[in-house]
Formats: sequence, structure tokens, C-alpha cells
Amino acid sequence: MMQGKVIAITRSKEDSEEFVRLVSSEKARAISLPTIELVSKGDGMVDEFLDAIREDDPDFSVFMSSKAVRLLFETARKISKHEKLQLAVANTTVIAVGPKTRAALEAEGIRVAHVPERFSSVGVGEVFTRLNAEEKKVIIPRSGASTPFLAQLLGKIGLNVREVYLYDVKSHSDLTQWMEFKQLLSANKVDGVVFTSASSVRAFFDIMLGDTDEKTLKANLERTKVVAIGPFTADELKKFGINPIIANIHTVPGAVETIKNCLC
Repeated sequence: MMQGKVIAITRSKEDSEEFVRLVSSEKARAISLPTIELVSKGDGMVDEFLDAIREDDPDFSVFMSSKAVRLLFETARKISKHEKLQLAVANTTVIAVGPKTRAALEAEGIRVAHVPERFSSVGVGEVFTRLNAEEKKVIIPRSGASTPFLAQLLGKIGLNVREVYLYDVKSHSDLTQWMEFKQLLSANKVDGVVFTSASSVRAFFDIMLGDTDEKTLKANLERTKVVAIGPFTADELKKFGINPIIANIHTVPGAVETIKNCLC
């Protein structure tokens, strides 16, 4: 039973609407923790991306987050290059890692050809395997904090991969929403925490260790249910001495279902 439980997620309120809805429907309380901020490379990212498309003439473009989509297209709109970007992307076969990313692309007038069954790098690899895309070229706009796993995976499949880094991430600077969480966690009143990315794990510990020693924080987390949305997030948590439960389905609904099963 989740009723009356307190469950946190390492996302801002704007990015955790689905989580809040699902948790609230179980009569539990959801807490959103903004862990990371995007540090854009500025207006030049659009030209860098367009130059890469012009130089490589890729067959595919792969978008791994809705944030990357919004950042790229909003910047292009600001510098009056939205239509140019739209056309460049539309001339590729577009793959979105999941439904939120697909929705962001469709909002920009981009047709998405494929969404993997598993919303992850592995799922993207499975799409390309089915497409028999050996020797094809693919461009991936990414965060500077991304792991090399996807590029390496697609390279093993036989694709020619070019990643274009649009932004970096840093720990969130406004910690207003963290005060109550810190108090609840130290009082053993947080029943679960869902970590949604490796970068959010690093930012979580950076923020929490600002006024809590590592031993105490680890002890507090060991008294709650820690769920990683996927294996890369789990690997990052293990670096901090936390052994999480990995969601069976690497999505927010999958993570909520995992928490629910743990608390039964």
C-alpha cells in the first residue's frame, strides 16, 4: 500500500507531473526535487548542429531527451533559424528515446519514425538492429554529461555516429524545495526516492552533502526504498555506496510500480 507514504523523485515540478499524478492517485504524497540545471552552450549550438548535419548528411537523428529537443528548437527560434533546423531534422529518419521526447519533437512539427519499446539507449540499439542500418550515419544531440554507452553501442552495430553536445548540467542552485525533504529524510519519514538519471544522482549527493555528512546520508537512505529508473542510474548510486532497486520498466510509471510493489 502506498497510501500515506512519502515518495520523492529527482526531478523538478515541471518535469515530474506524471510522477506526481501517479503517486497522488495512490493517495500518497509526491515530492519533486530539482537536481540539475542545464548550462546551454549558447546560440552557437544551433549552427554547430546544422553544420554537423550539412557535413555528414546523416540518415538518422536520435533524440535522447525532451530537454534537448526544447533547448535546441527554442534557441533556433530565438535566432530565426527554426525553419532551417526543422527542415534539416525532417530530412533524417527521426528516432525518439521515449514518448515525452516524441511529443516534444512533434510539437516542433517533426515526424518521429521510431520509438523503442524500451525507452533507453539499449532500446535505441534494438531499433537500429531491426532496421539493419549498418554503415548508415546517425547524429545525436546530447548533454556533455552523457555516457559514451550509446555511441559505443551503435558503433558496434555498424553505424557511423556523430554526437553534438548542446549543453552541460550542474547541480540545481535553488534549494528551497529541498528543505522539507532533508528534514523528512533525517526523521525517517521518506518512504521512497526515485532517481531518474546518473547526473541527477551526482547532483543529489552534491546538494545533500552540503550540510549532511556522507555516513549519515547513507544511513538515512538505507532506511528508505531507493529506486533507480535504469541500470546506468543504479551504477552511479553504487559509486556512493547505495544498492538500489532497479525498475523493471525503465520509465516513471515503471519506477512508481516498483516502489508500490516494494511497499506492499
